[in-house]
This record gives sequence, C-alpha cells and structure tokens, in this order.
Amino acid sequence: MYAIVEINGQQFKVEEGKKLFVNHIQGAESGQAVEFDKVLLVDNGTITVGAPTVEGAKVVCEVLSPLVKGDKVLIFHKKRRKGYRKLNGYRHQYTELSIKQVIA
Repeated sequence: MYAIVEINGQQFKVEEGKKLFVNHIQGAESGQAVEFDKVLLVDNGTITVGAPTVEGAKVVCEVLSPLVKGDKVLIFHKKRRKGYRKLNGYRHQYTELSIKQVIA
C-alpha cells in the first residue's frame, strides 16, 4: 500500500516503514507525531485518485530528526577578463520523517 501526499508544497510517494526527507518543518520536535491530510492518491489494491484530495485519507508520520542539513551546494560566479570571481555556498535544511501509517 502506498500513497502520494503533498508536504510543504512538494509531492512524495510514501509507504509504511519508510524514511523520508522533506523540506524543513517549522516547530517540529524529535519524536513528535505529524499528520498530513493532503493525500492525492491511494493504492491499496485499487487506485483511488482524489479530486483534488482523497476524502478521509491521511498519513501519520513520526519526526526522527527535526533538522538535517543536506550536501553543500557551491555557486560560482565569474566574469571573464574582469578579475571578478565570487563563490557562495549553502546547505539546504530538511526534516527526517518515518512513515508510521497510511490511513485510507
């Protein structure tokens, strides 16, 4: 059984027992249970597609780590023959979730 759920503006395929890295959720604490009710599709033998969401369906998750930093991304700017070089970098912030239950 799996479902397609919208979390913070992005769509994810979720299954029970899987781990998921989503964009940082403000105010999340480790061990906290989080529910998402924007379920767009559910497959439990038969596929149910929502219009726009499936009625009564939700996904229950547990926060494993509220703040995980991704790999460093480097942005390099250069203008040729001008001596202009600039290097910036950042690390995107994620929240690690464990899918406990898909309710359809």
